[in-house]
Amino acid sequence: MSTPHSASGTFGHPGGAGRSGEYHALLARHDAMRLRRMLLAPARPGGPGGPGAAAGPGAADGPEIPGTAAQAVILRDLPLVTPFDALIGDLYDAMFERHPYLRSLFPDSMEFQRRHLAEMFGYLIEHLDRPDEIEATCARLGRDHRKLGVRPAHYQTFEVALREALRRRAGAHWTEELDWAWVEMLRFAVRAMVAGADAALTEPPYWHADVTGHDRRGPDLAVLRVRPREPYPFRAGQHGAVESPLLPHSWRQYSFACAPDPAGEVEFHVRAVGPGGVSEALVAHTRVGDTLRLGPAHGGMTLDEEFPGDLLLVAGGTGWATAKSLLQELAARRPAPPGVHLFLGAREEAGPYDGDAVAELARRPWLRVHRTVGPGVSPVQELERHGDWSGHLAYVSGPPGMVAAAVAELTALGVPADRIRHDPLPLTSGALPGPAAPVPATAH
Repeated sequence: MSTPHSASGTFGHPGGAGRSGEYHALLARHDAMRLRRMLLAPARPGGPGGPGAAAGPGAADGPEIPGTAAQAVILRDLPLVTPFDALIGDLYDAMFERHPYLRSLFPDSMEFQRRHLAEMFGYLIEHLDRPDEIEATCARLGRDHRKLGVRPAHYQTFEVALREALRRRAGAHWTEELDWAWVEMLRFAVRAMVAGADAALTEPPYWHADVTGHDRRGPDLAVLRVRPREPYPFRAGQHGAVESPLLPHSWRQYSFACAPDPAGEVEFHVRAVGPGGVSEALVAHTRVGDTLRLGPAHGGMTLDEEFPGDLLLVAGGTGWATAKSLLQELAARRPAPPGVHLFLGAREEAGPYDGDAVAELARRPWLRVHRTVGPGVSPVQELERHGDWSGHLAYVSGPPGMVAAAVAELTALGVPADRIRHDPLPLTSGALPGPAAPVPATAH
């Protein structure tokens, strides 16, 4: 399983470099046949789209909820199977020992894969007492996994490997109760993922997009524009996964840096964070005319139809992409939006890397821009000096540390939590061995 924000497959990524096209063509035909059967089937209670609709194999009466009993067992026995990196190492060893061909279907480097699977385990364990959140998150994840070609059989293979890994890690302390709790948690997540995939049968699993613009804004930063070959639905404030042909099977999430426009183009701001990754491939080795693949759009940092008051945007680094998309949508709305304040941080001494776009939007009479420039300088530091934000609806995007600081500062300044929308933050728990992070807006 991948995390809510990673986009590499984990249950088995069926589509190696030599046969990916044929495999995905077969999946497309399979999905078309499933959709046709669903549309032609007579309506029935609990059927597709109806109350009590099955969430996947073995879920005719809806997904069973593991709840706090399974959570208590998992937490009690957690020291037996942690750290998670050891458990996940055993899991993949077991999977590849049983099915050696699966290894060639994963990215060459498993580091990103393992790290985010550990985060997903943490997320599930912490949220077992909030099944509605898990169900919503995993439904989105299942929709996103369609681009990887994941099918129920791959989830079953993953479950077998997980159970074997639990036995290996727990050793003589393994119990049937421990096995039951982990399997209940996994199956609940899988049912929701299968339901999410089924609900998305009418949309493509991914979109091919041609690079129409590639503008280097620094040694480690590029602004990319791409044009999907088919209509690509998204909203300002959302994000989507991107795959480069230079790194097959490796998908990373990037925020949209534009509102939808008639030309159908999409803009991304990508900062390279290290050698050999997707971000480096997009910044240093992508050219106009290349073809990328886009996963479906996700995210809830979108604008309401009607505003409950003035707006506050806080953005740092490439978090400007989210703010830019929201401001473009605001600029296109009629009548004019309410008052908007933008606090924008840039680490480059020359100012924001997208300075022309900032200046163009700043000409709007309803927008006030507060800039902070320089390494180590954060827009958060300016919030308290510029007014009372308790009546504003706030949007925060950027590096995790900046986002966490901005959320804490806004809360301290009296902004209610339900009026602060932000890139998700790492979750911590004293019971868990490390952070678990739900969907971030940008990953590299």
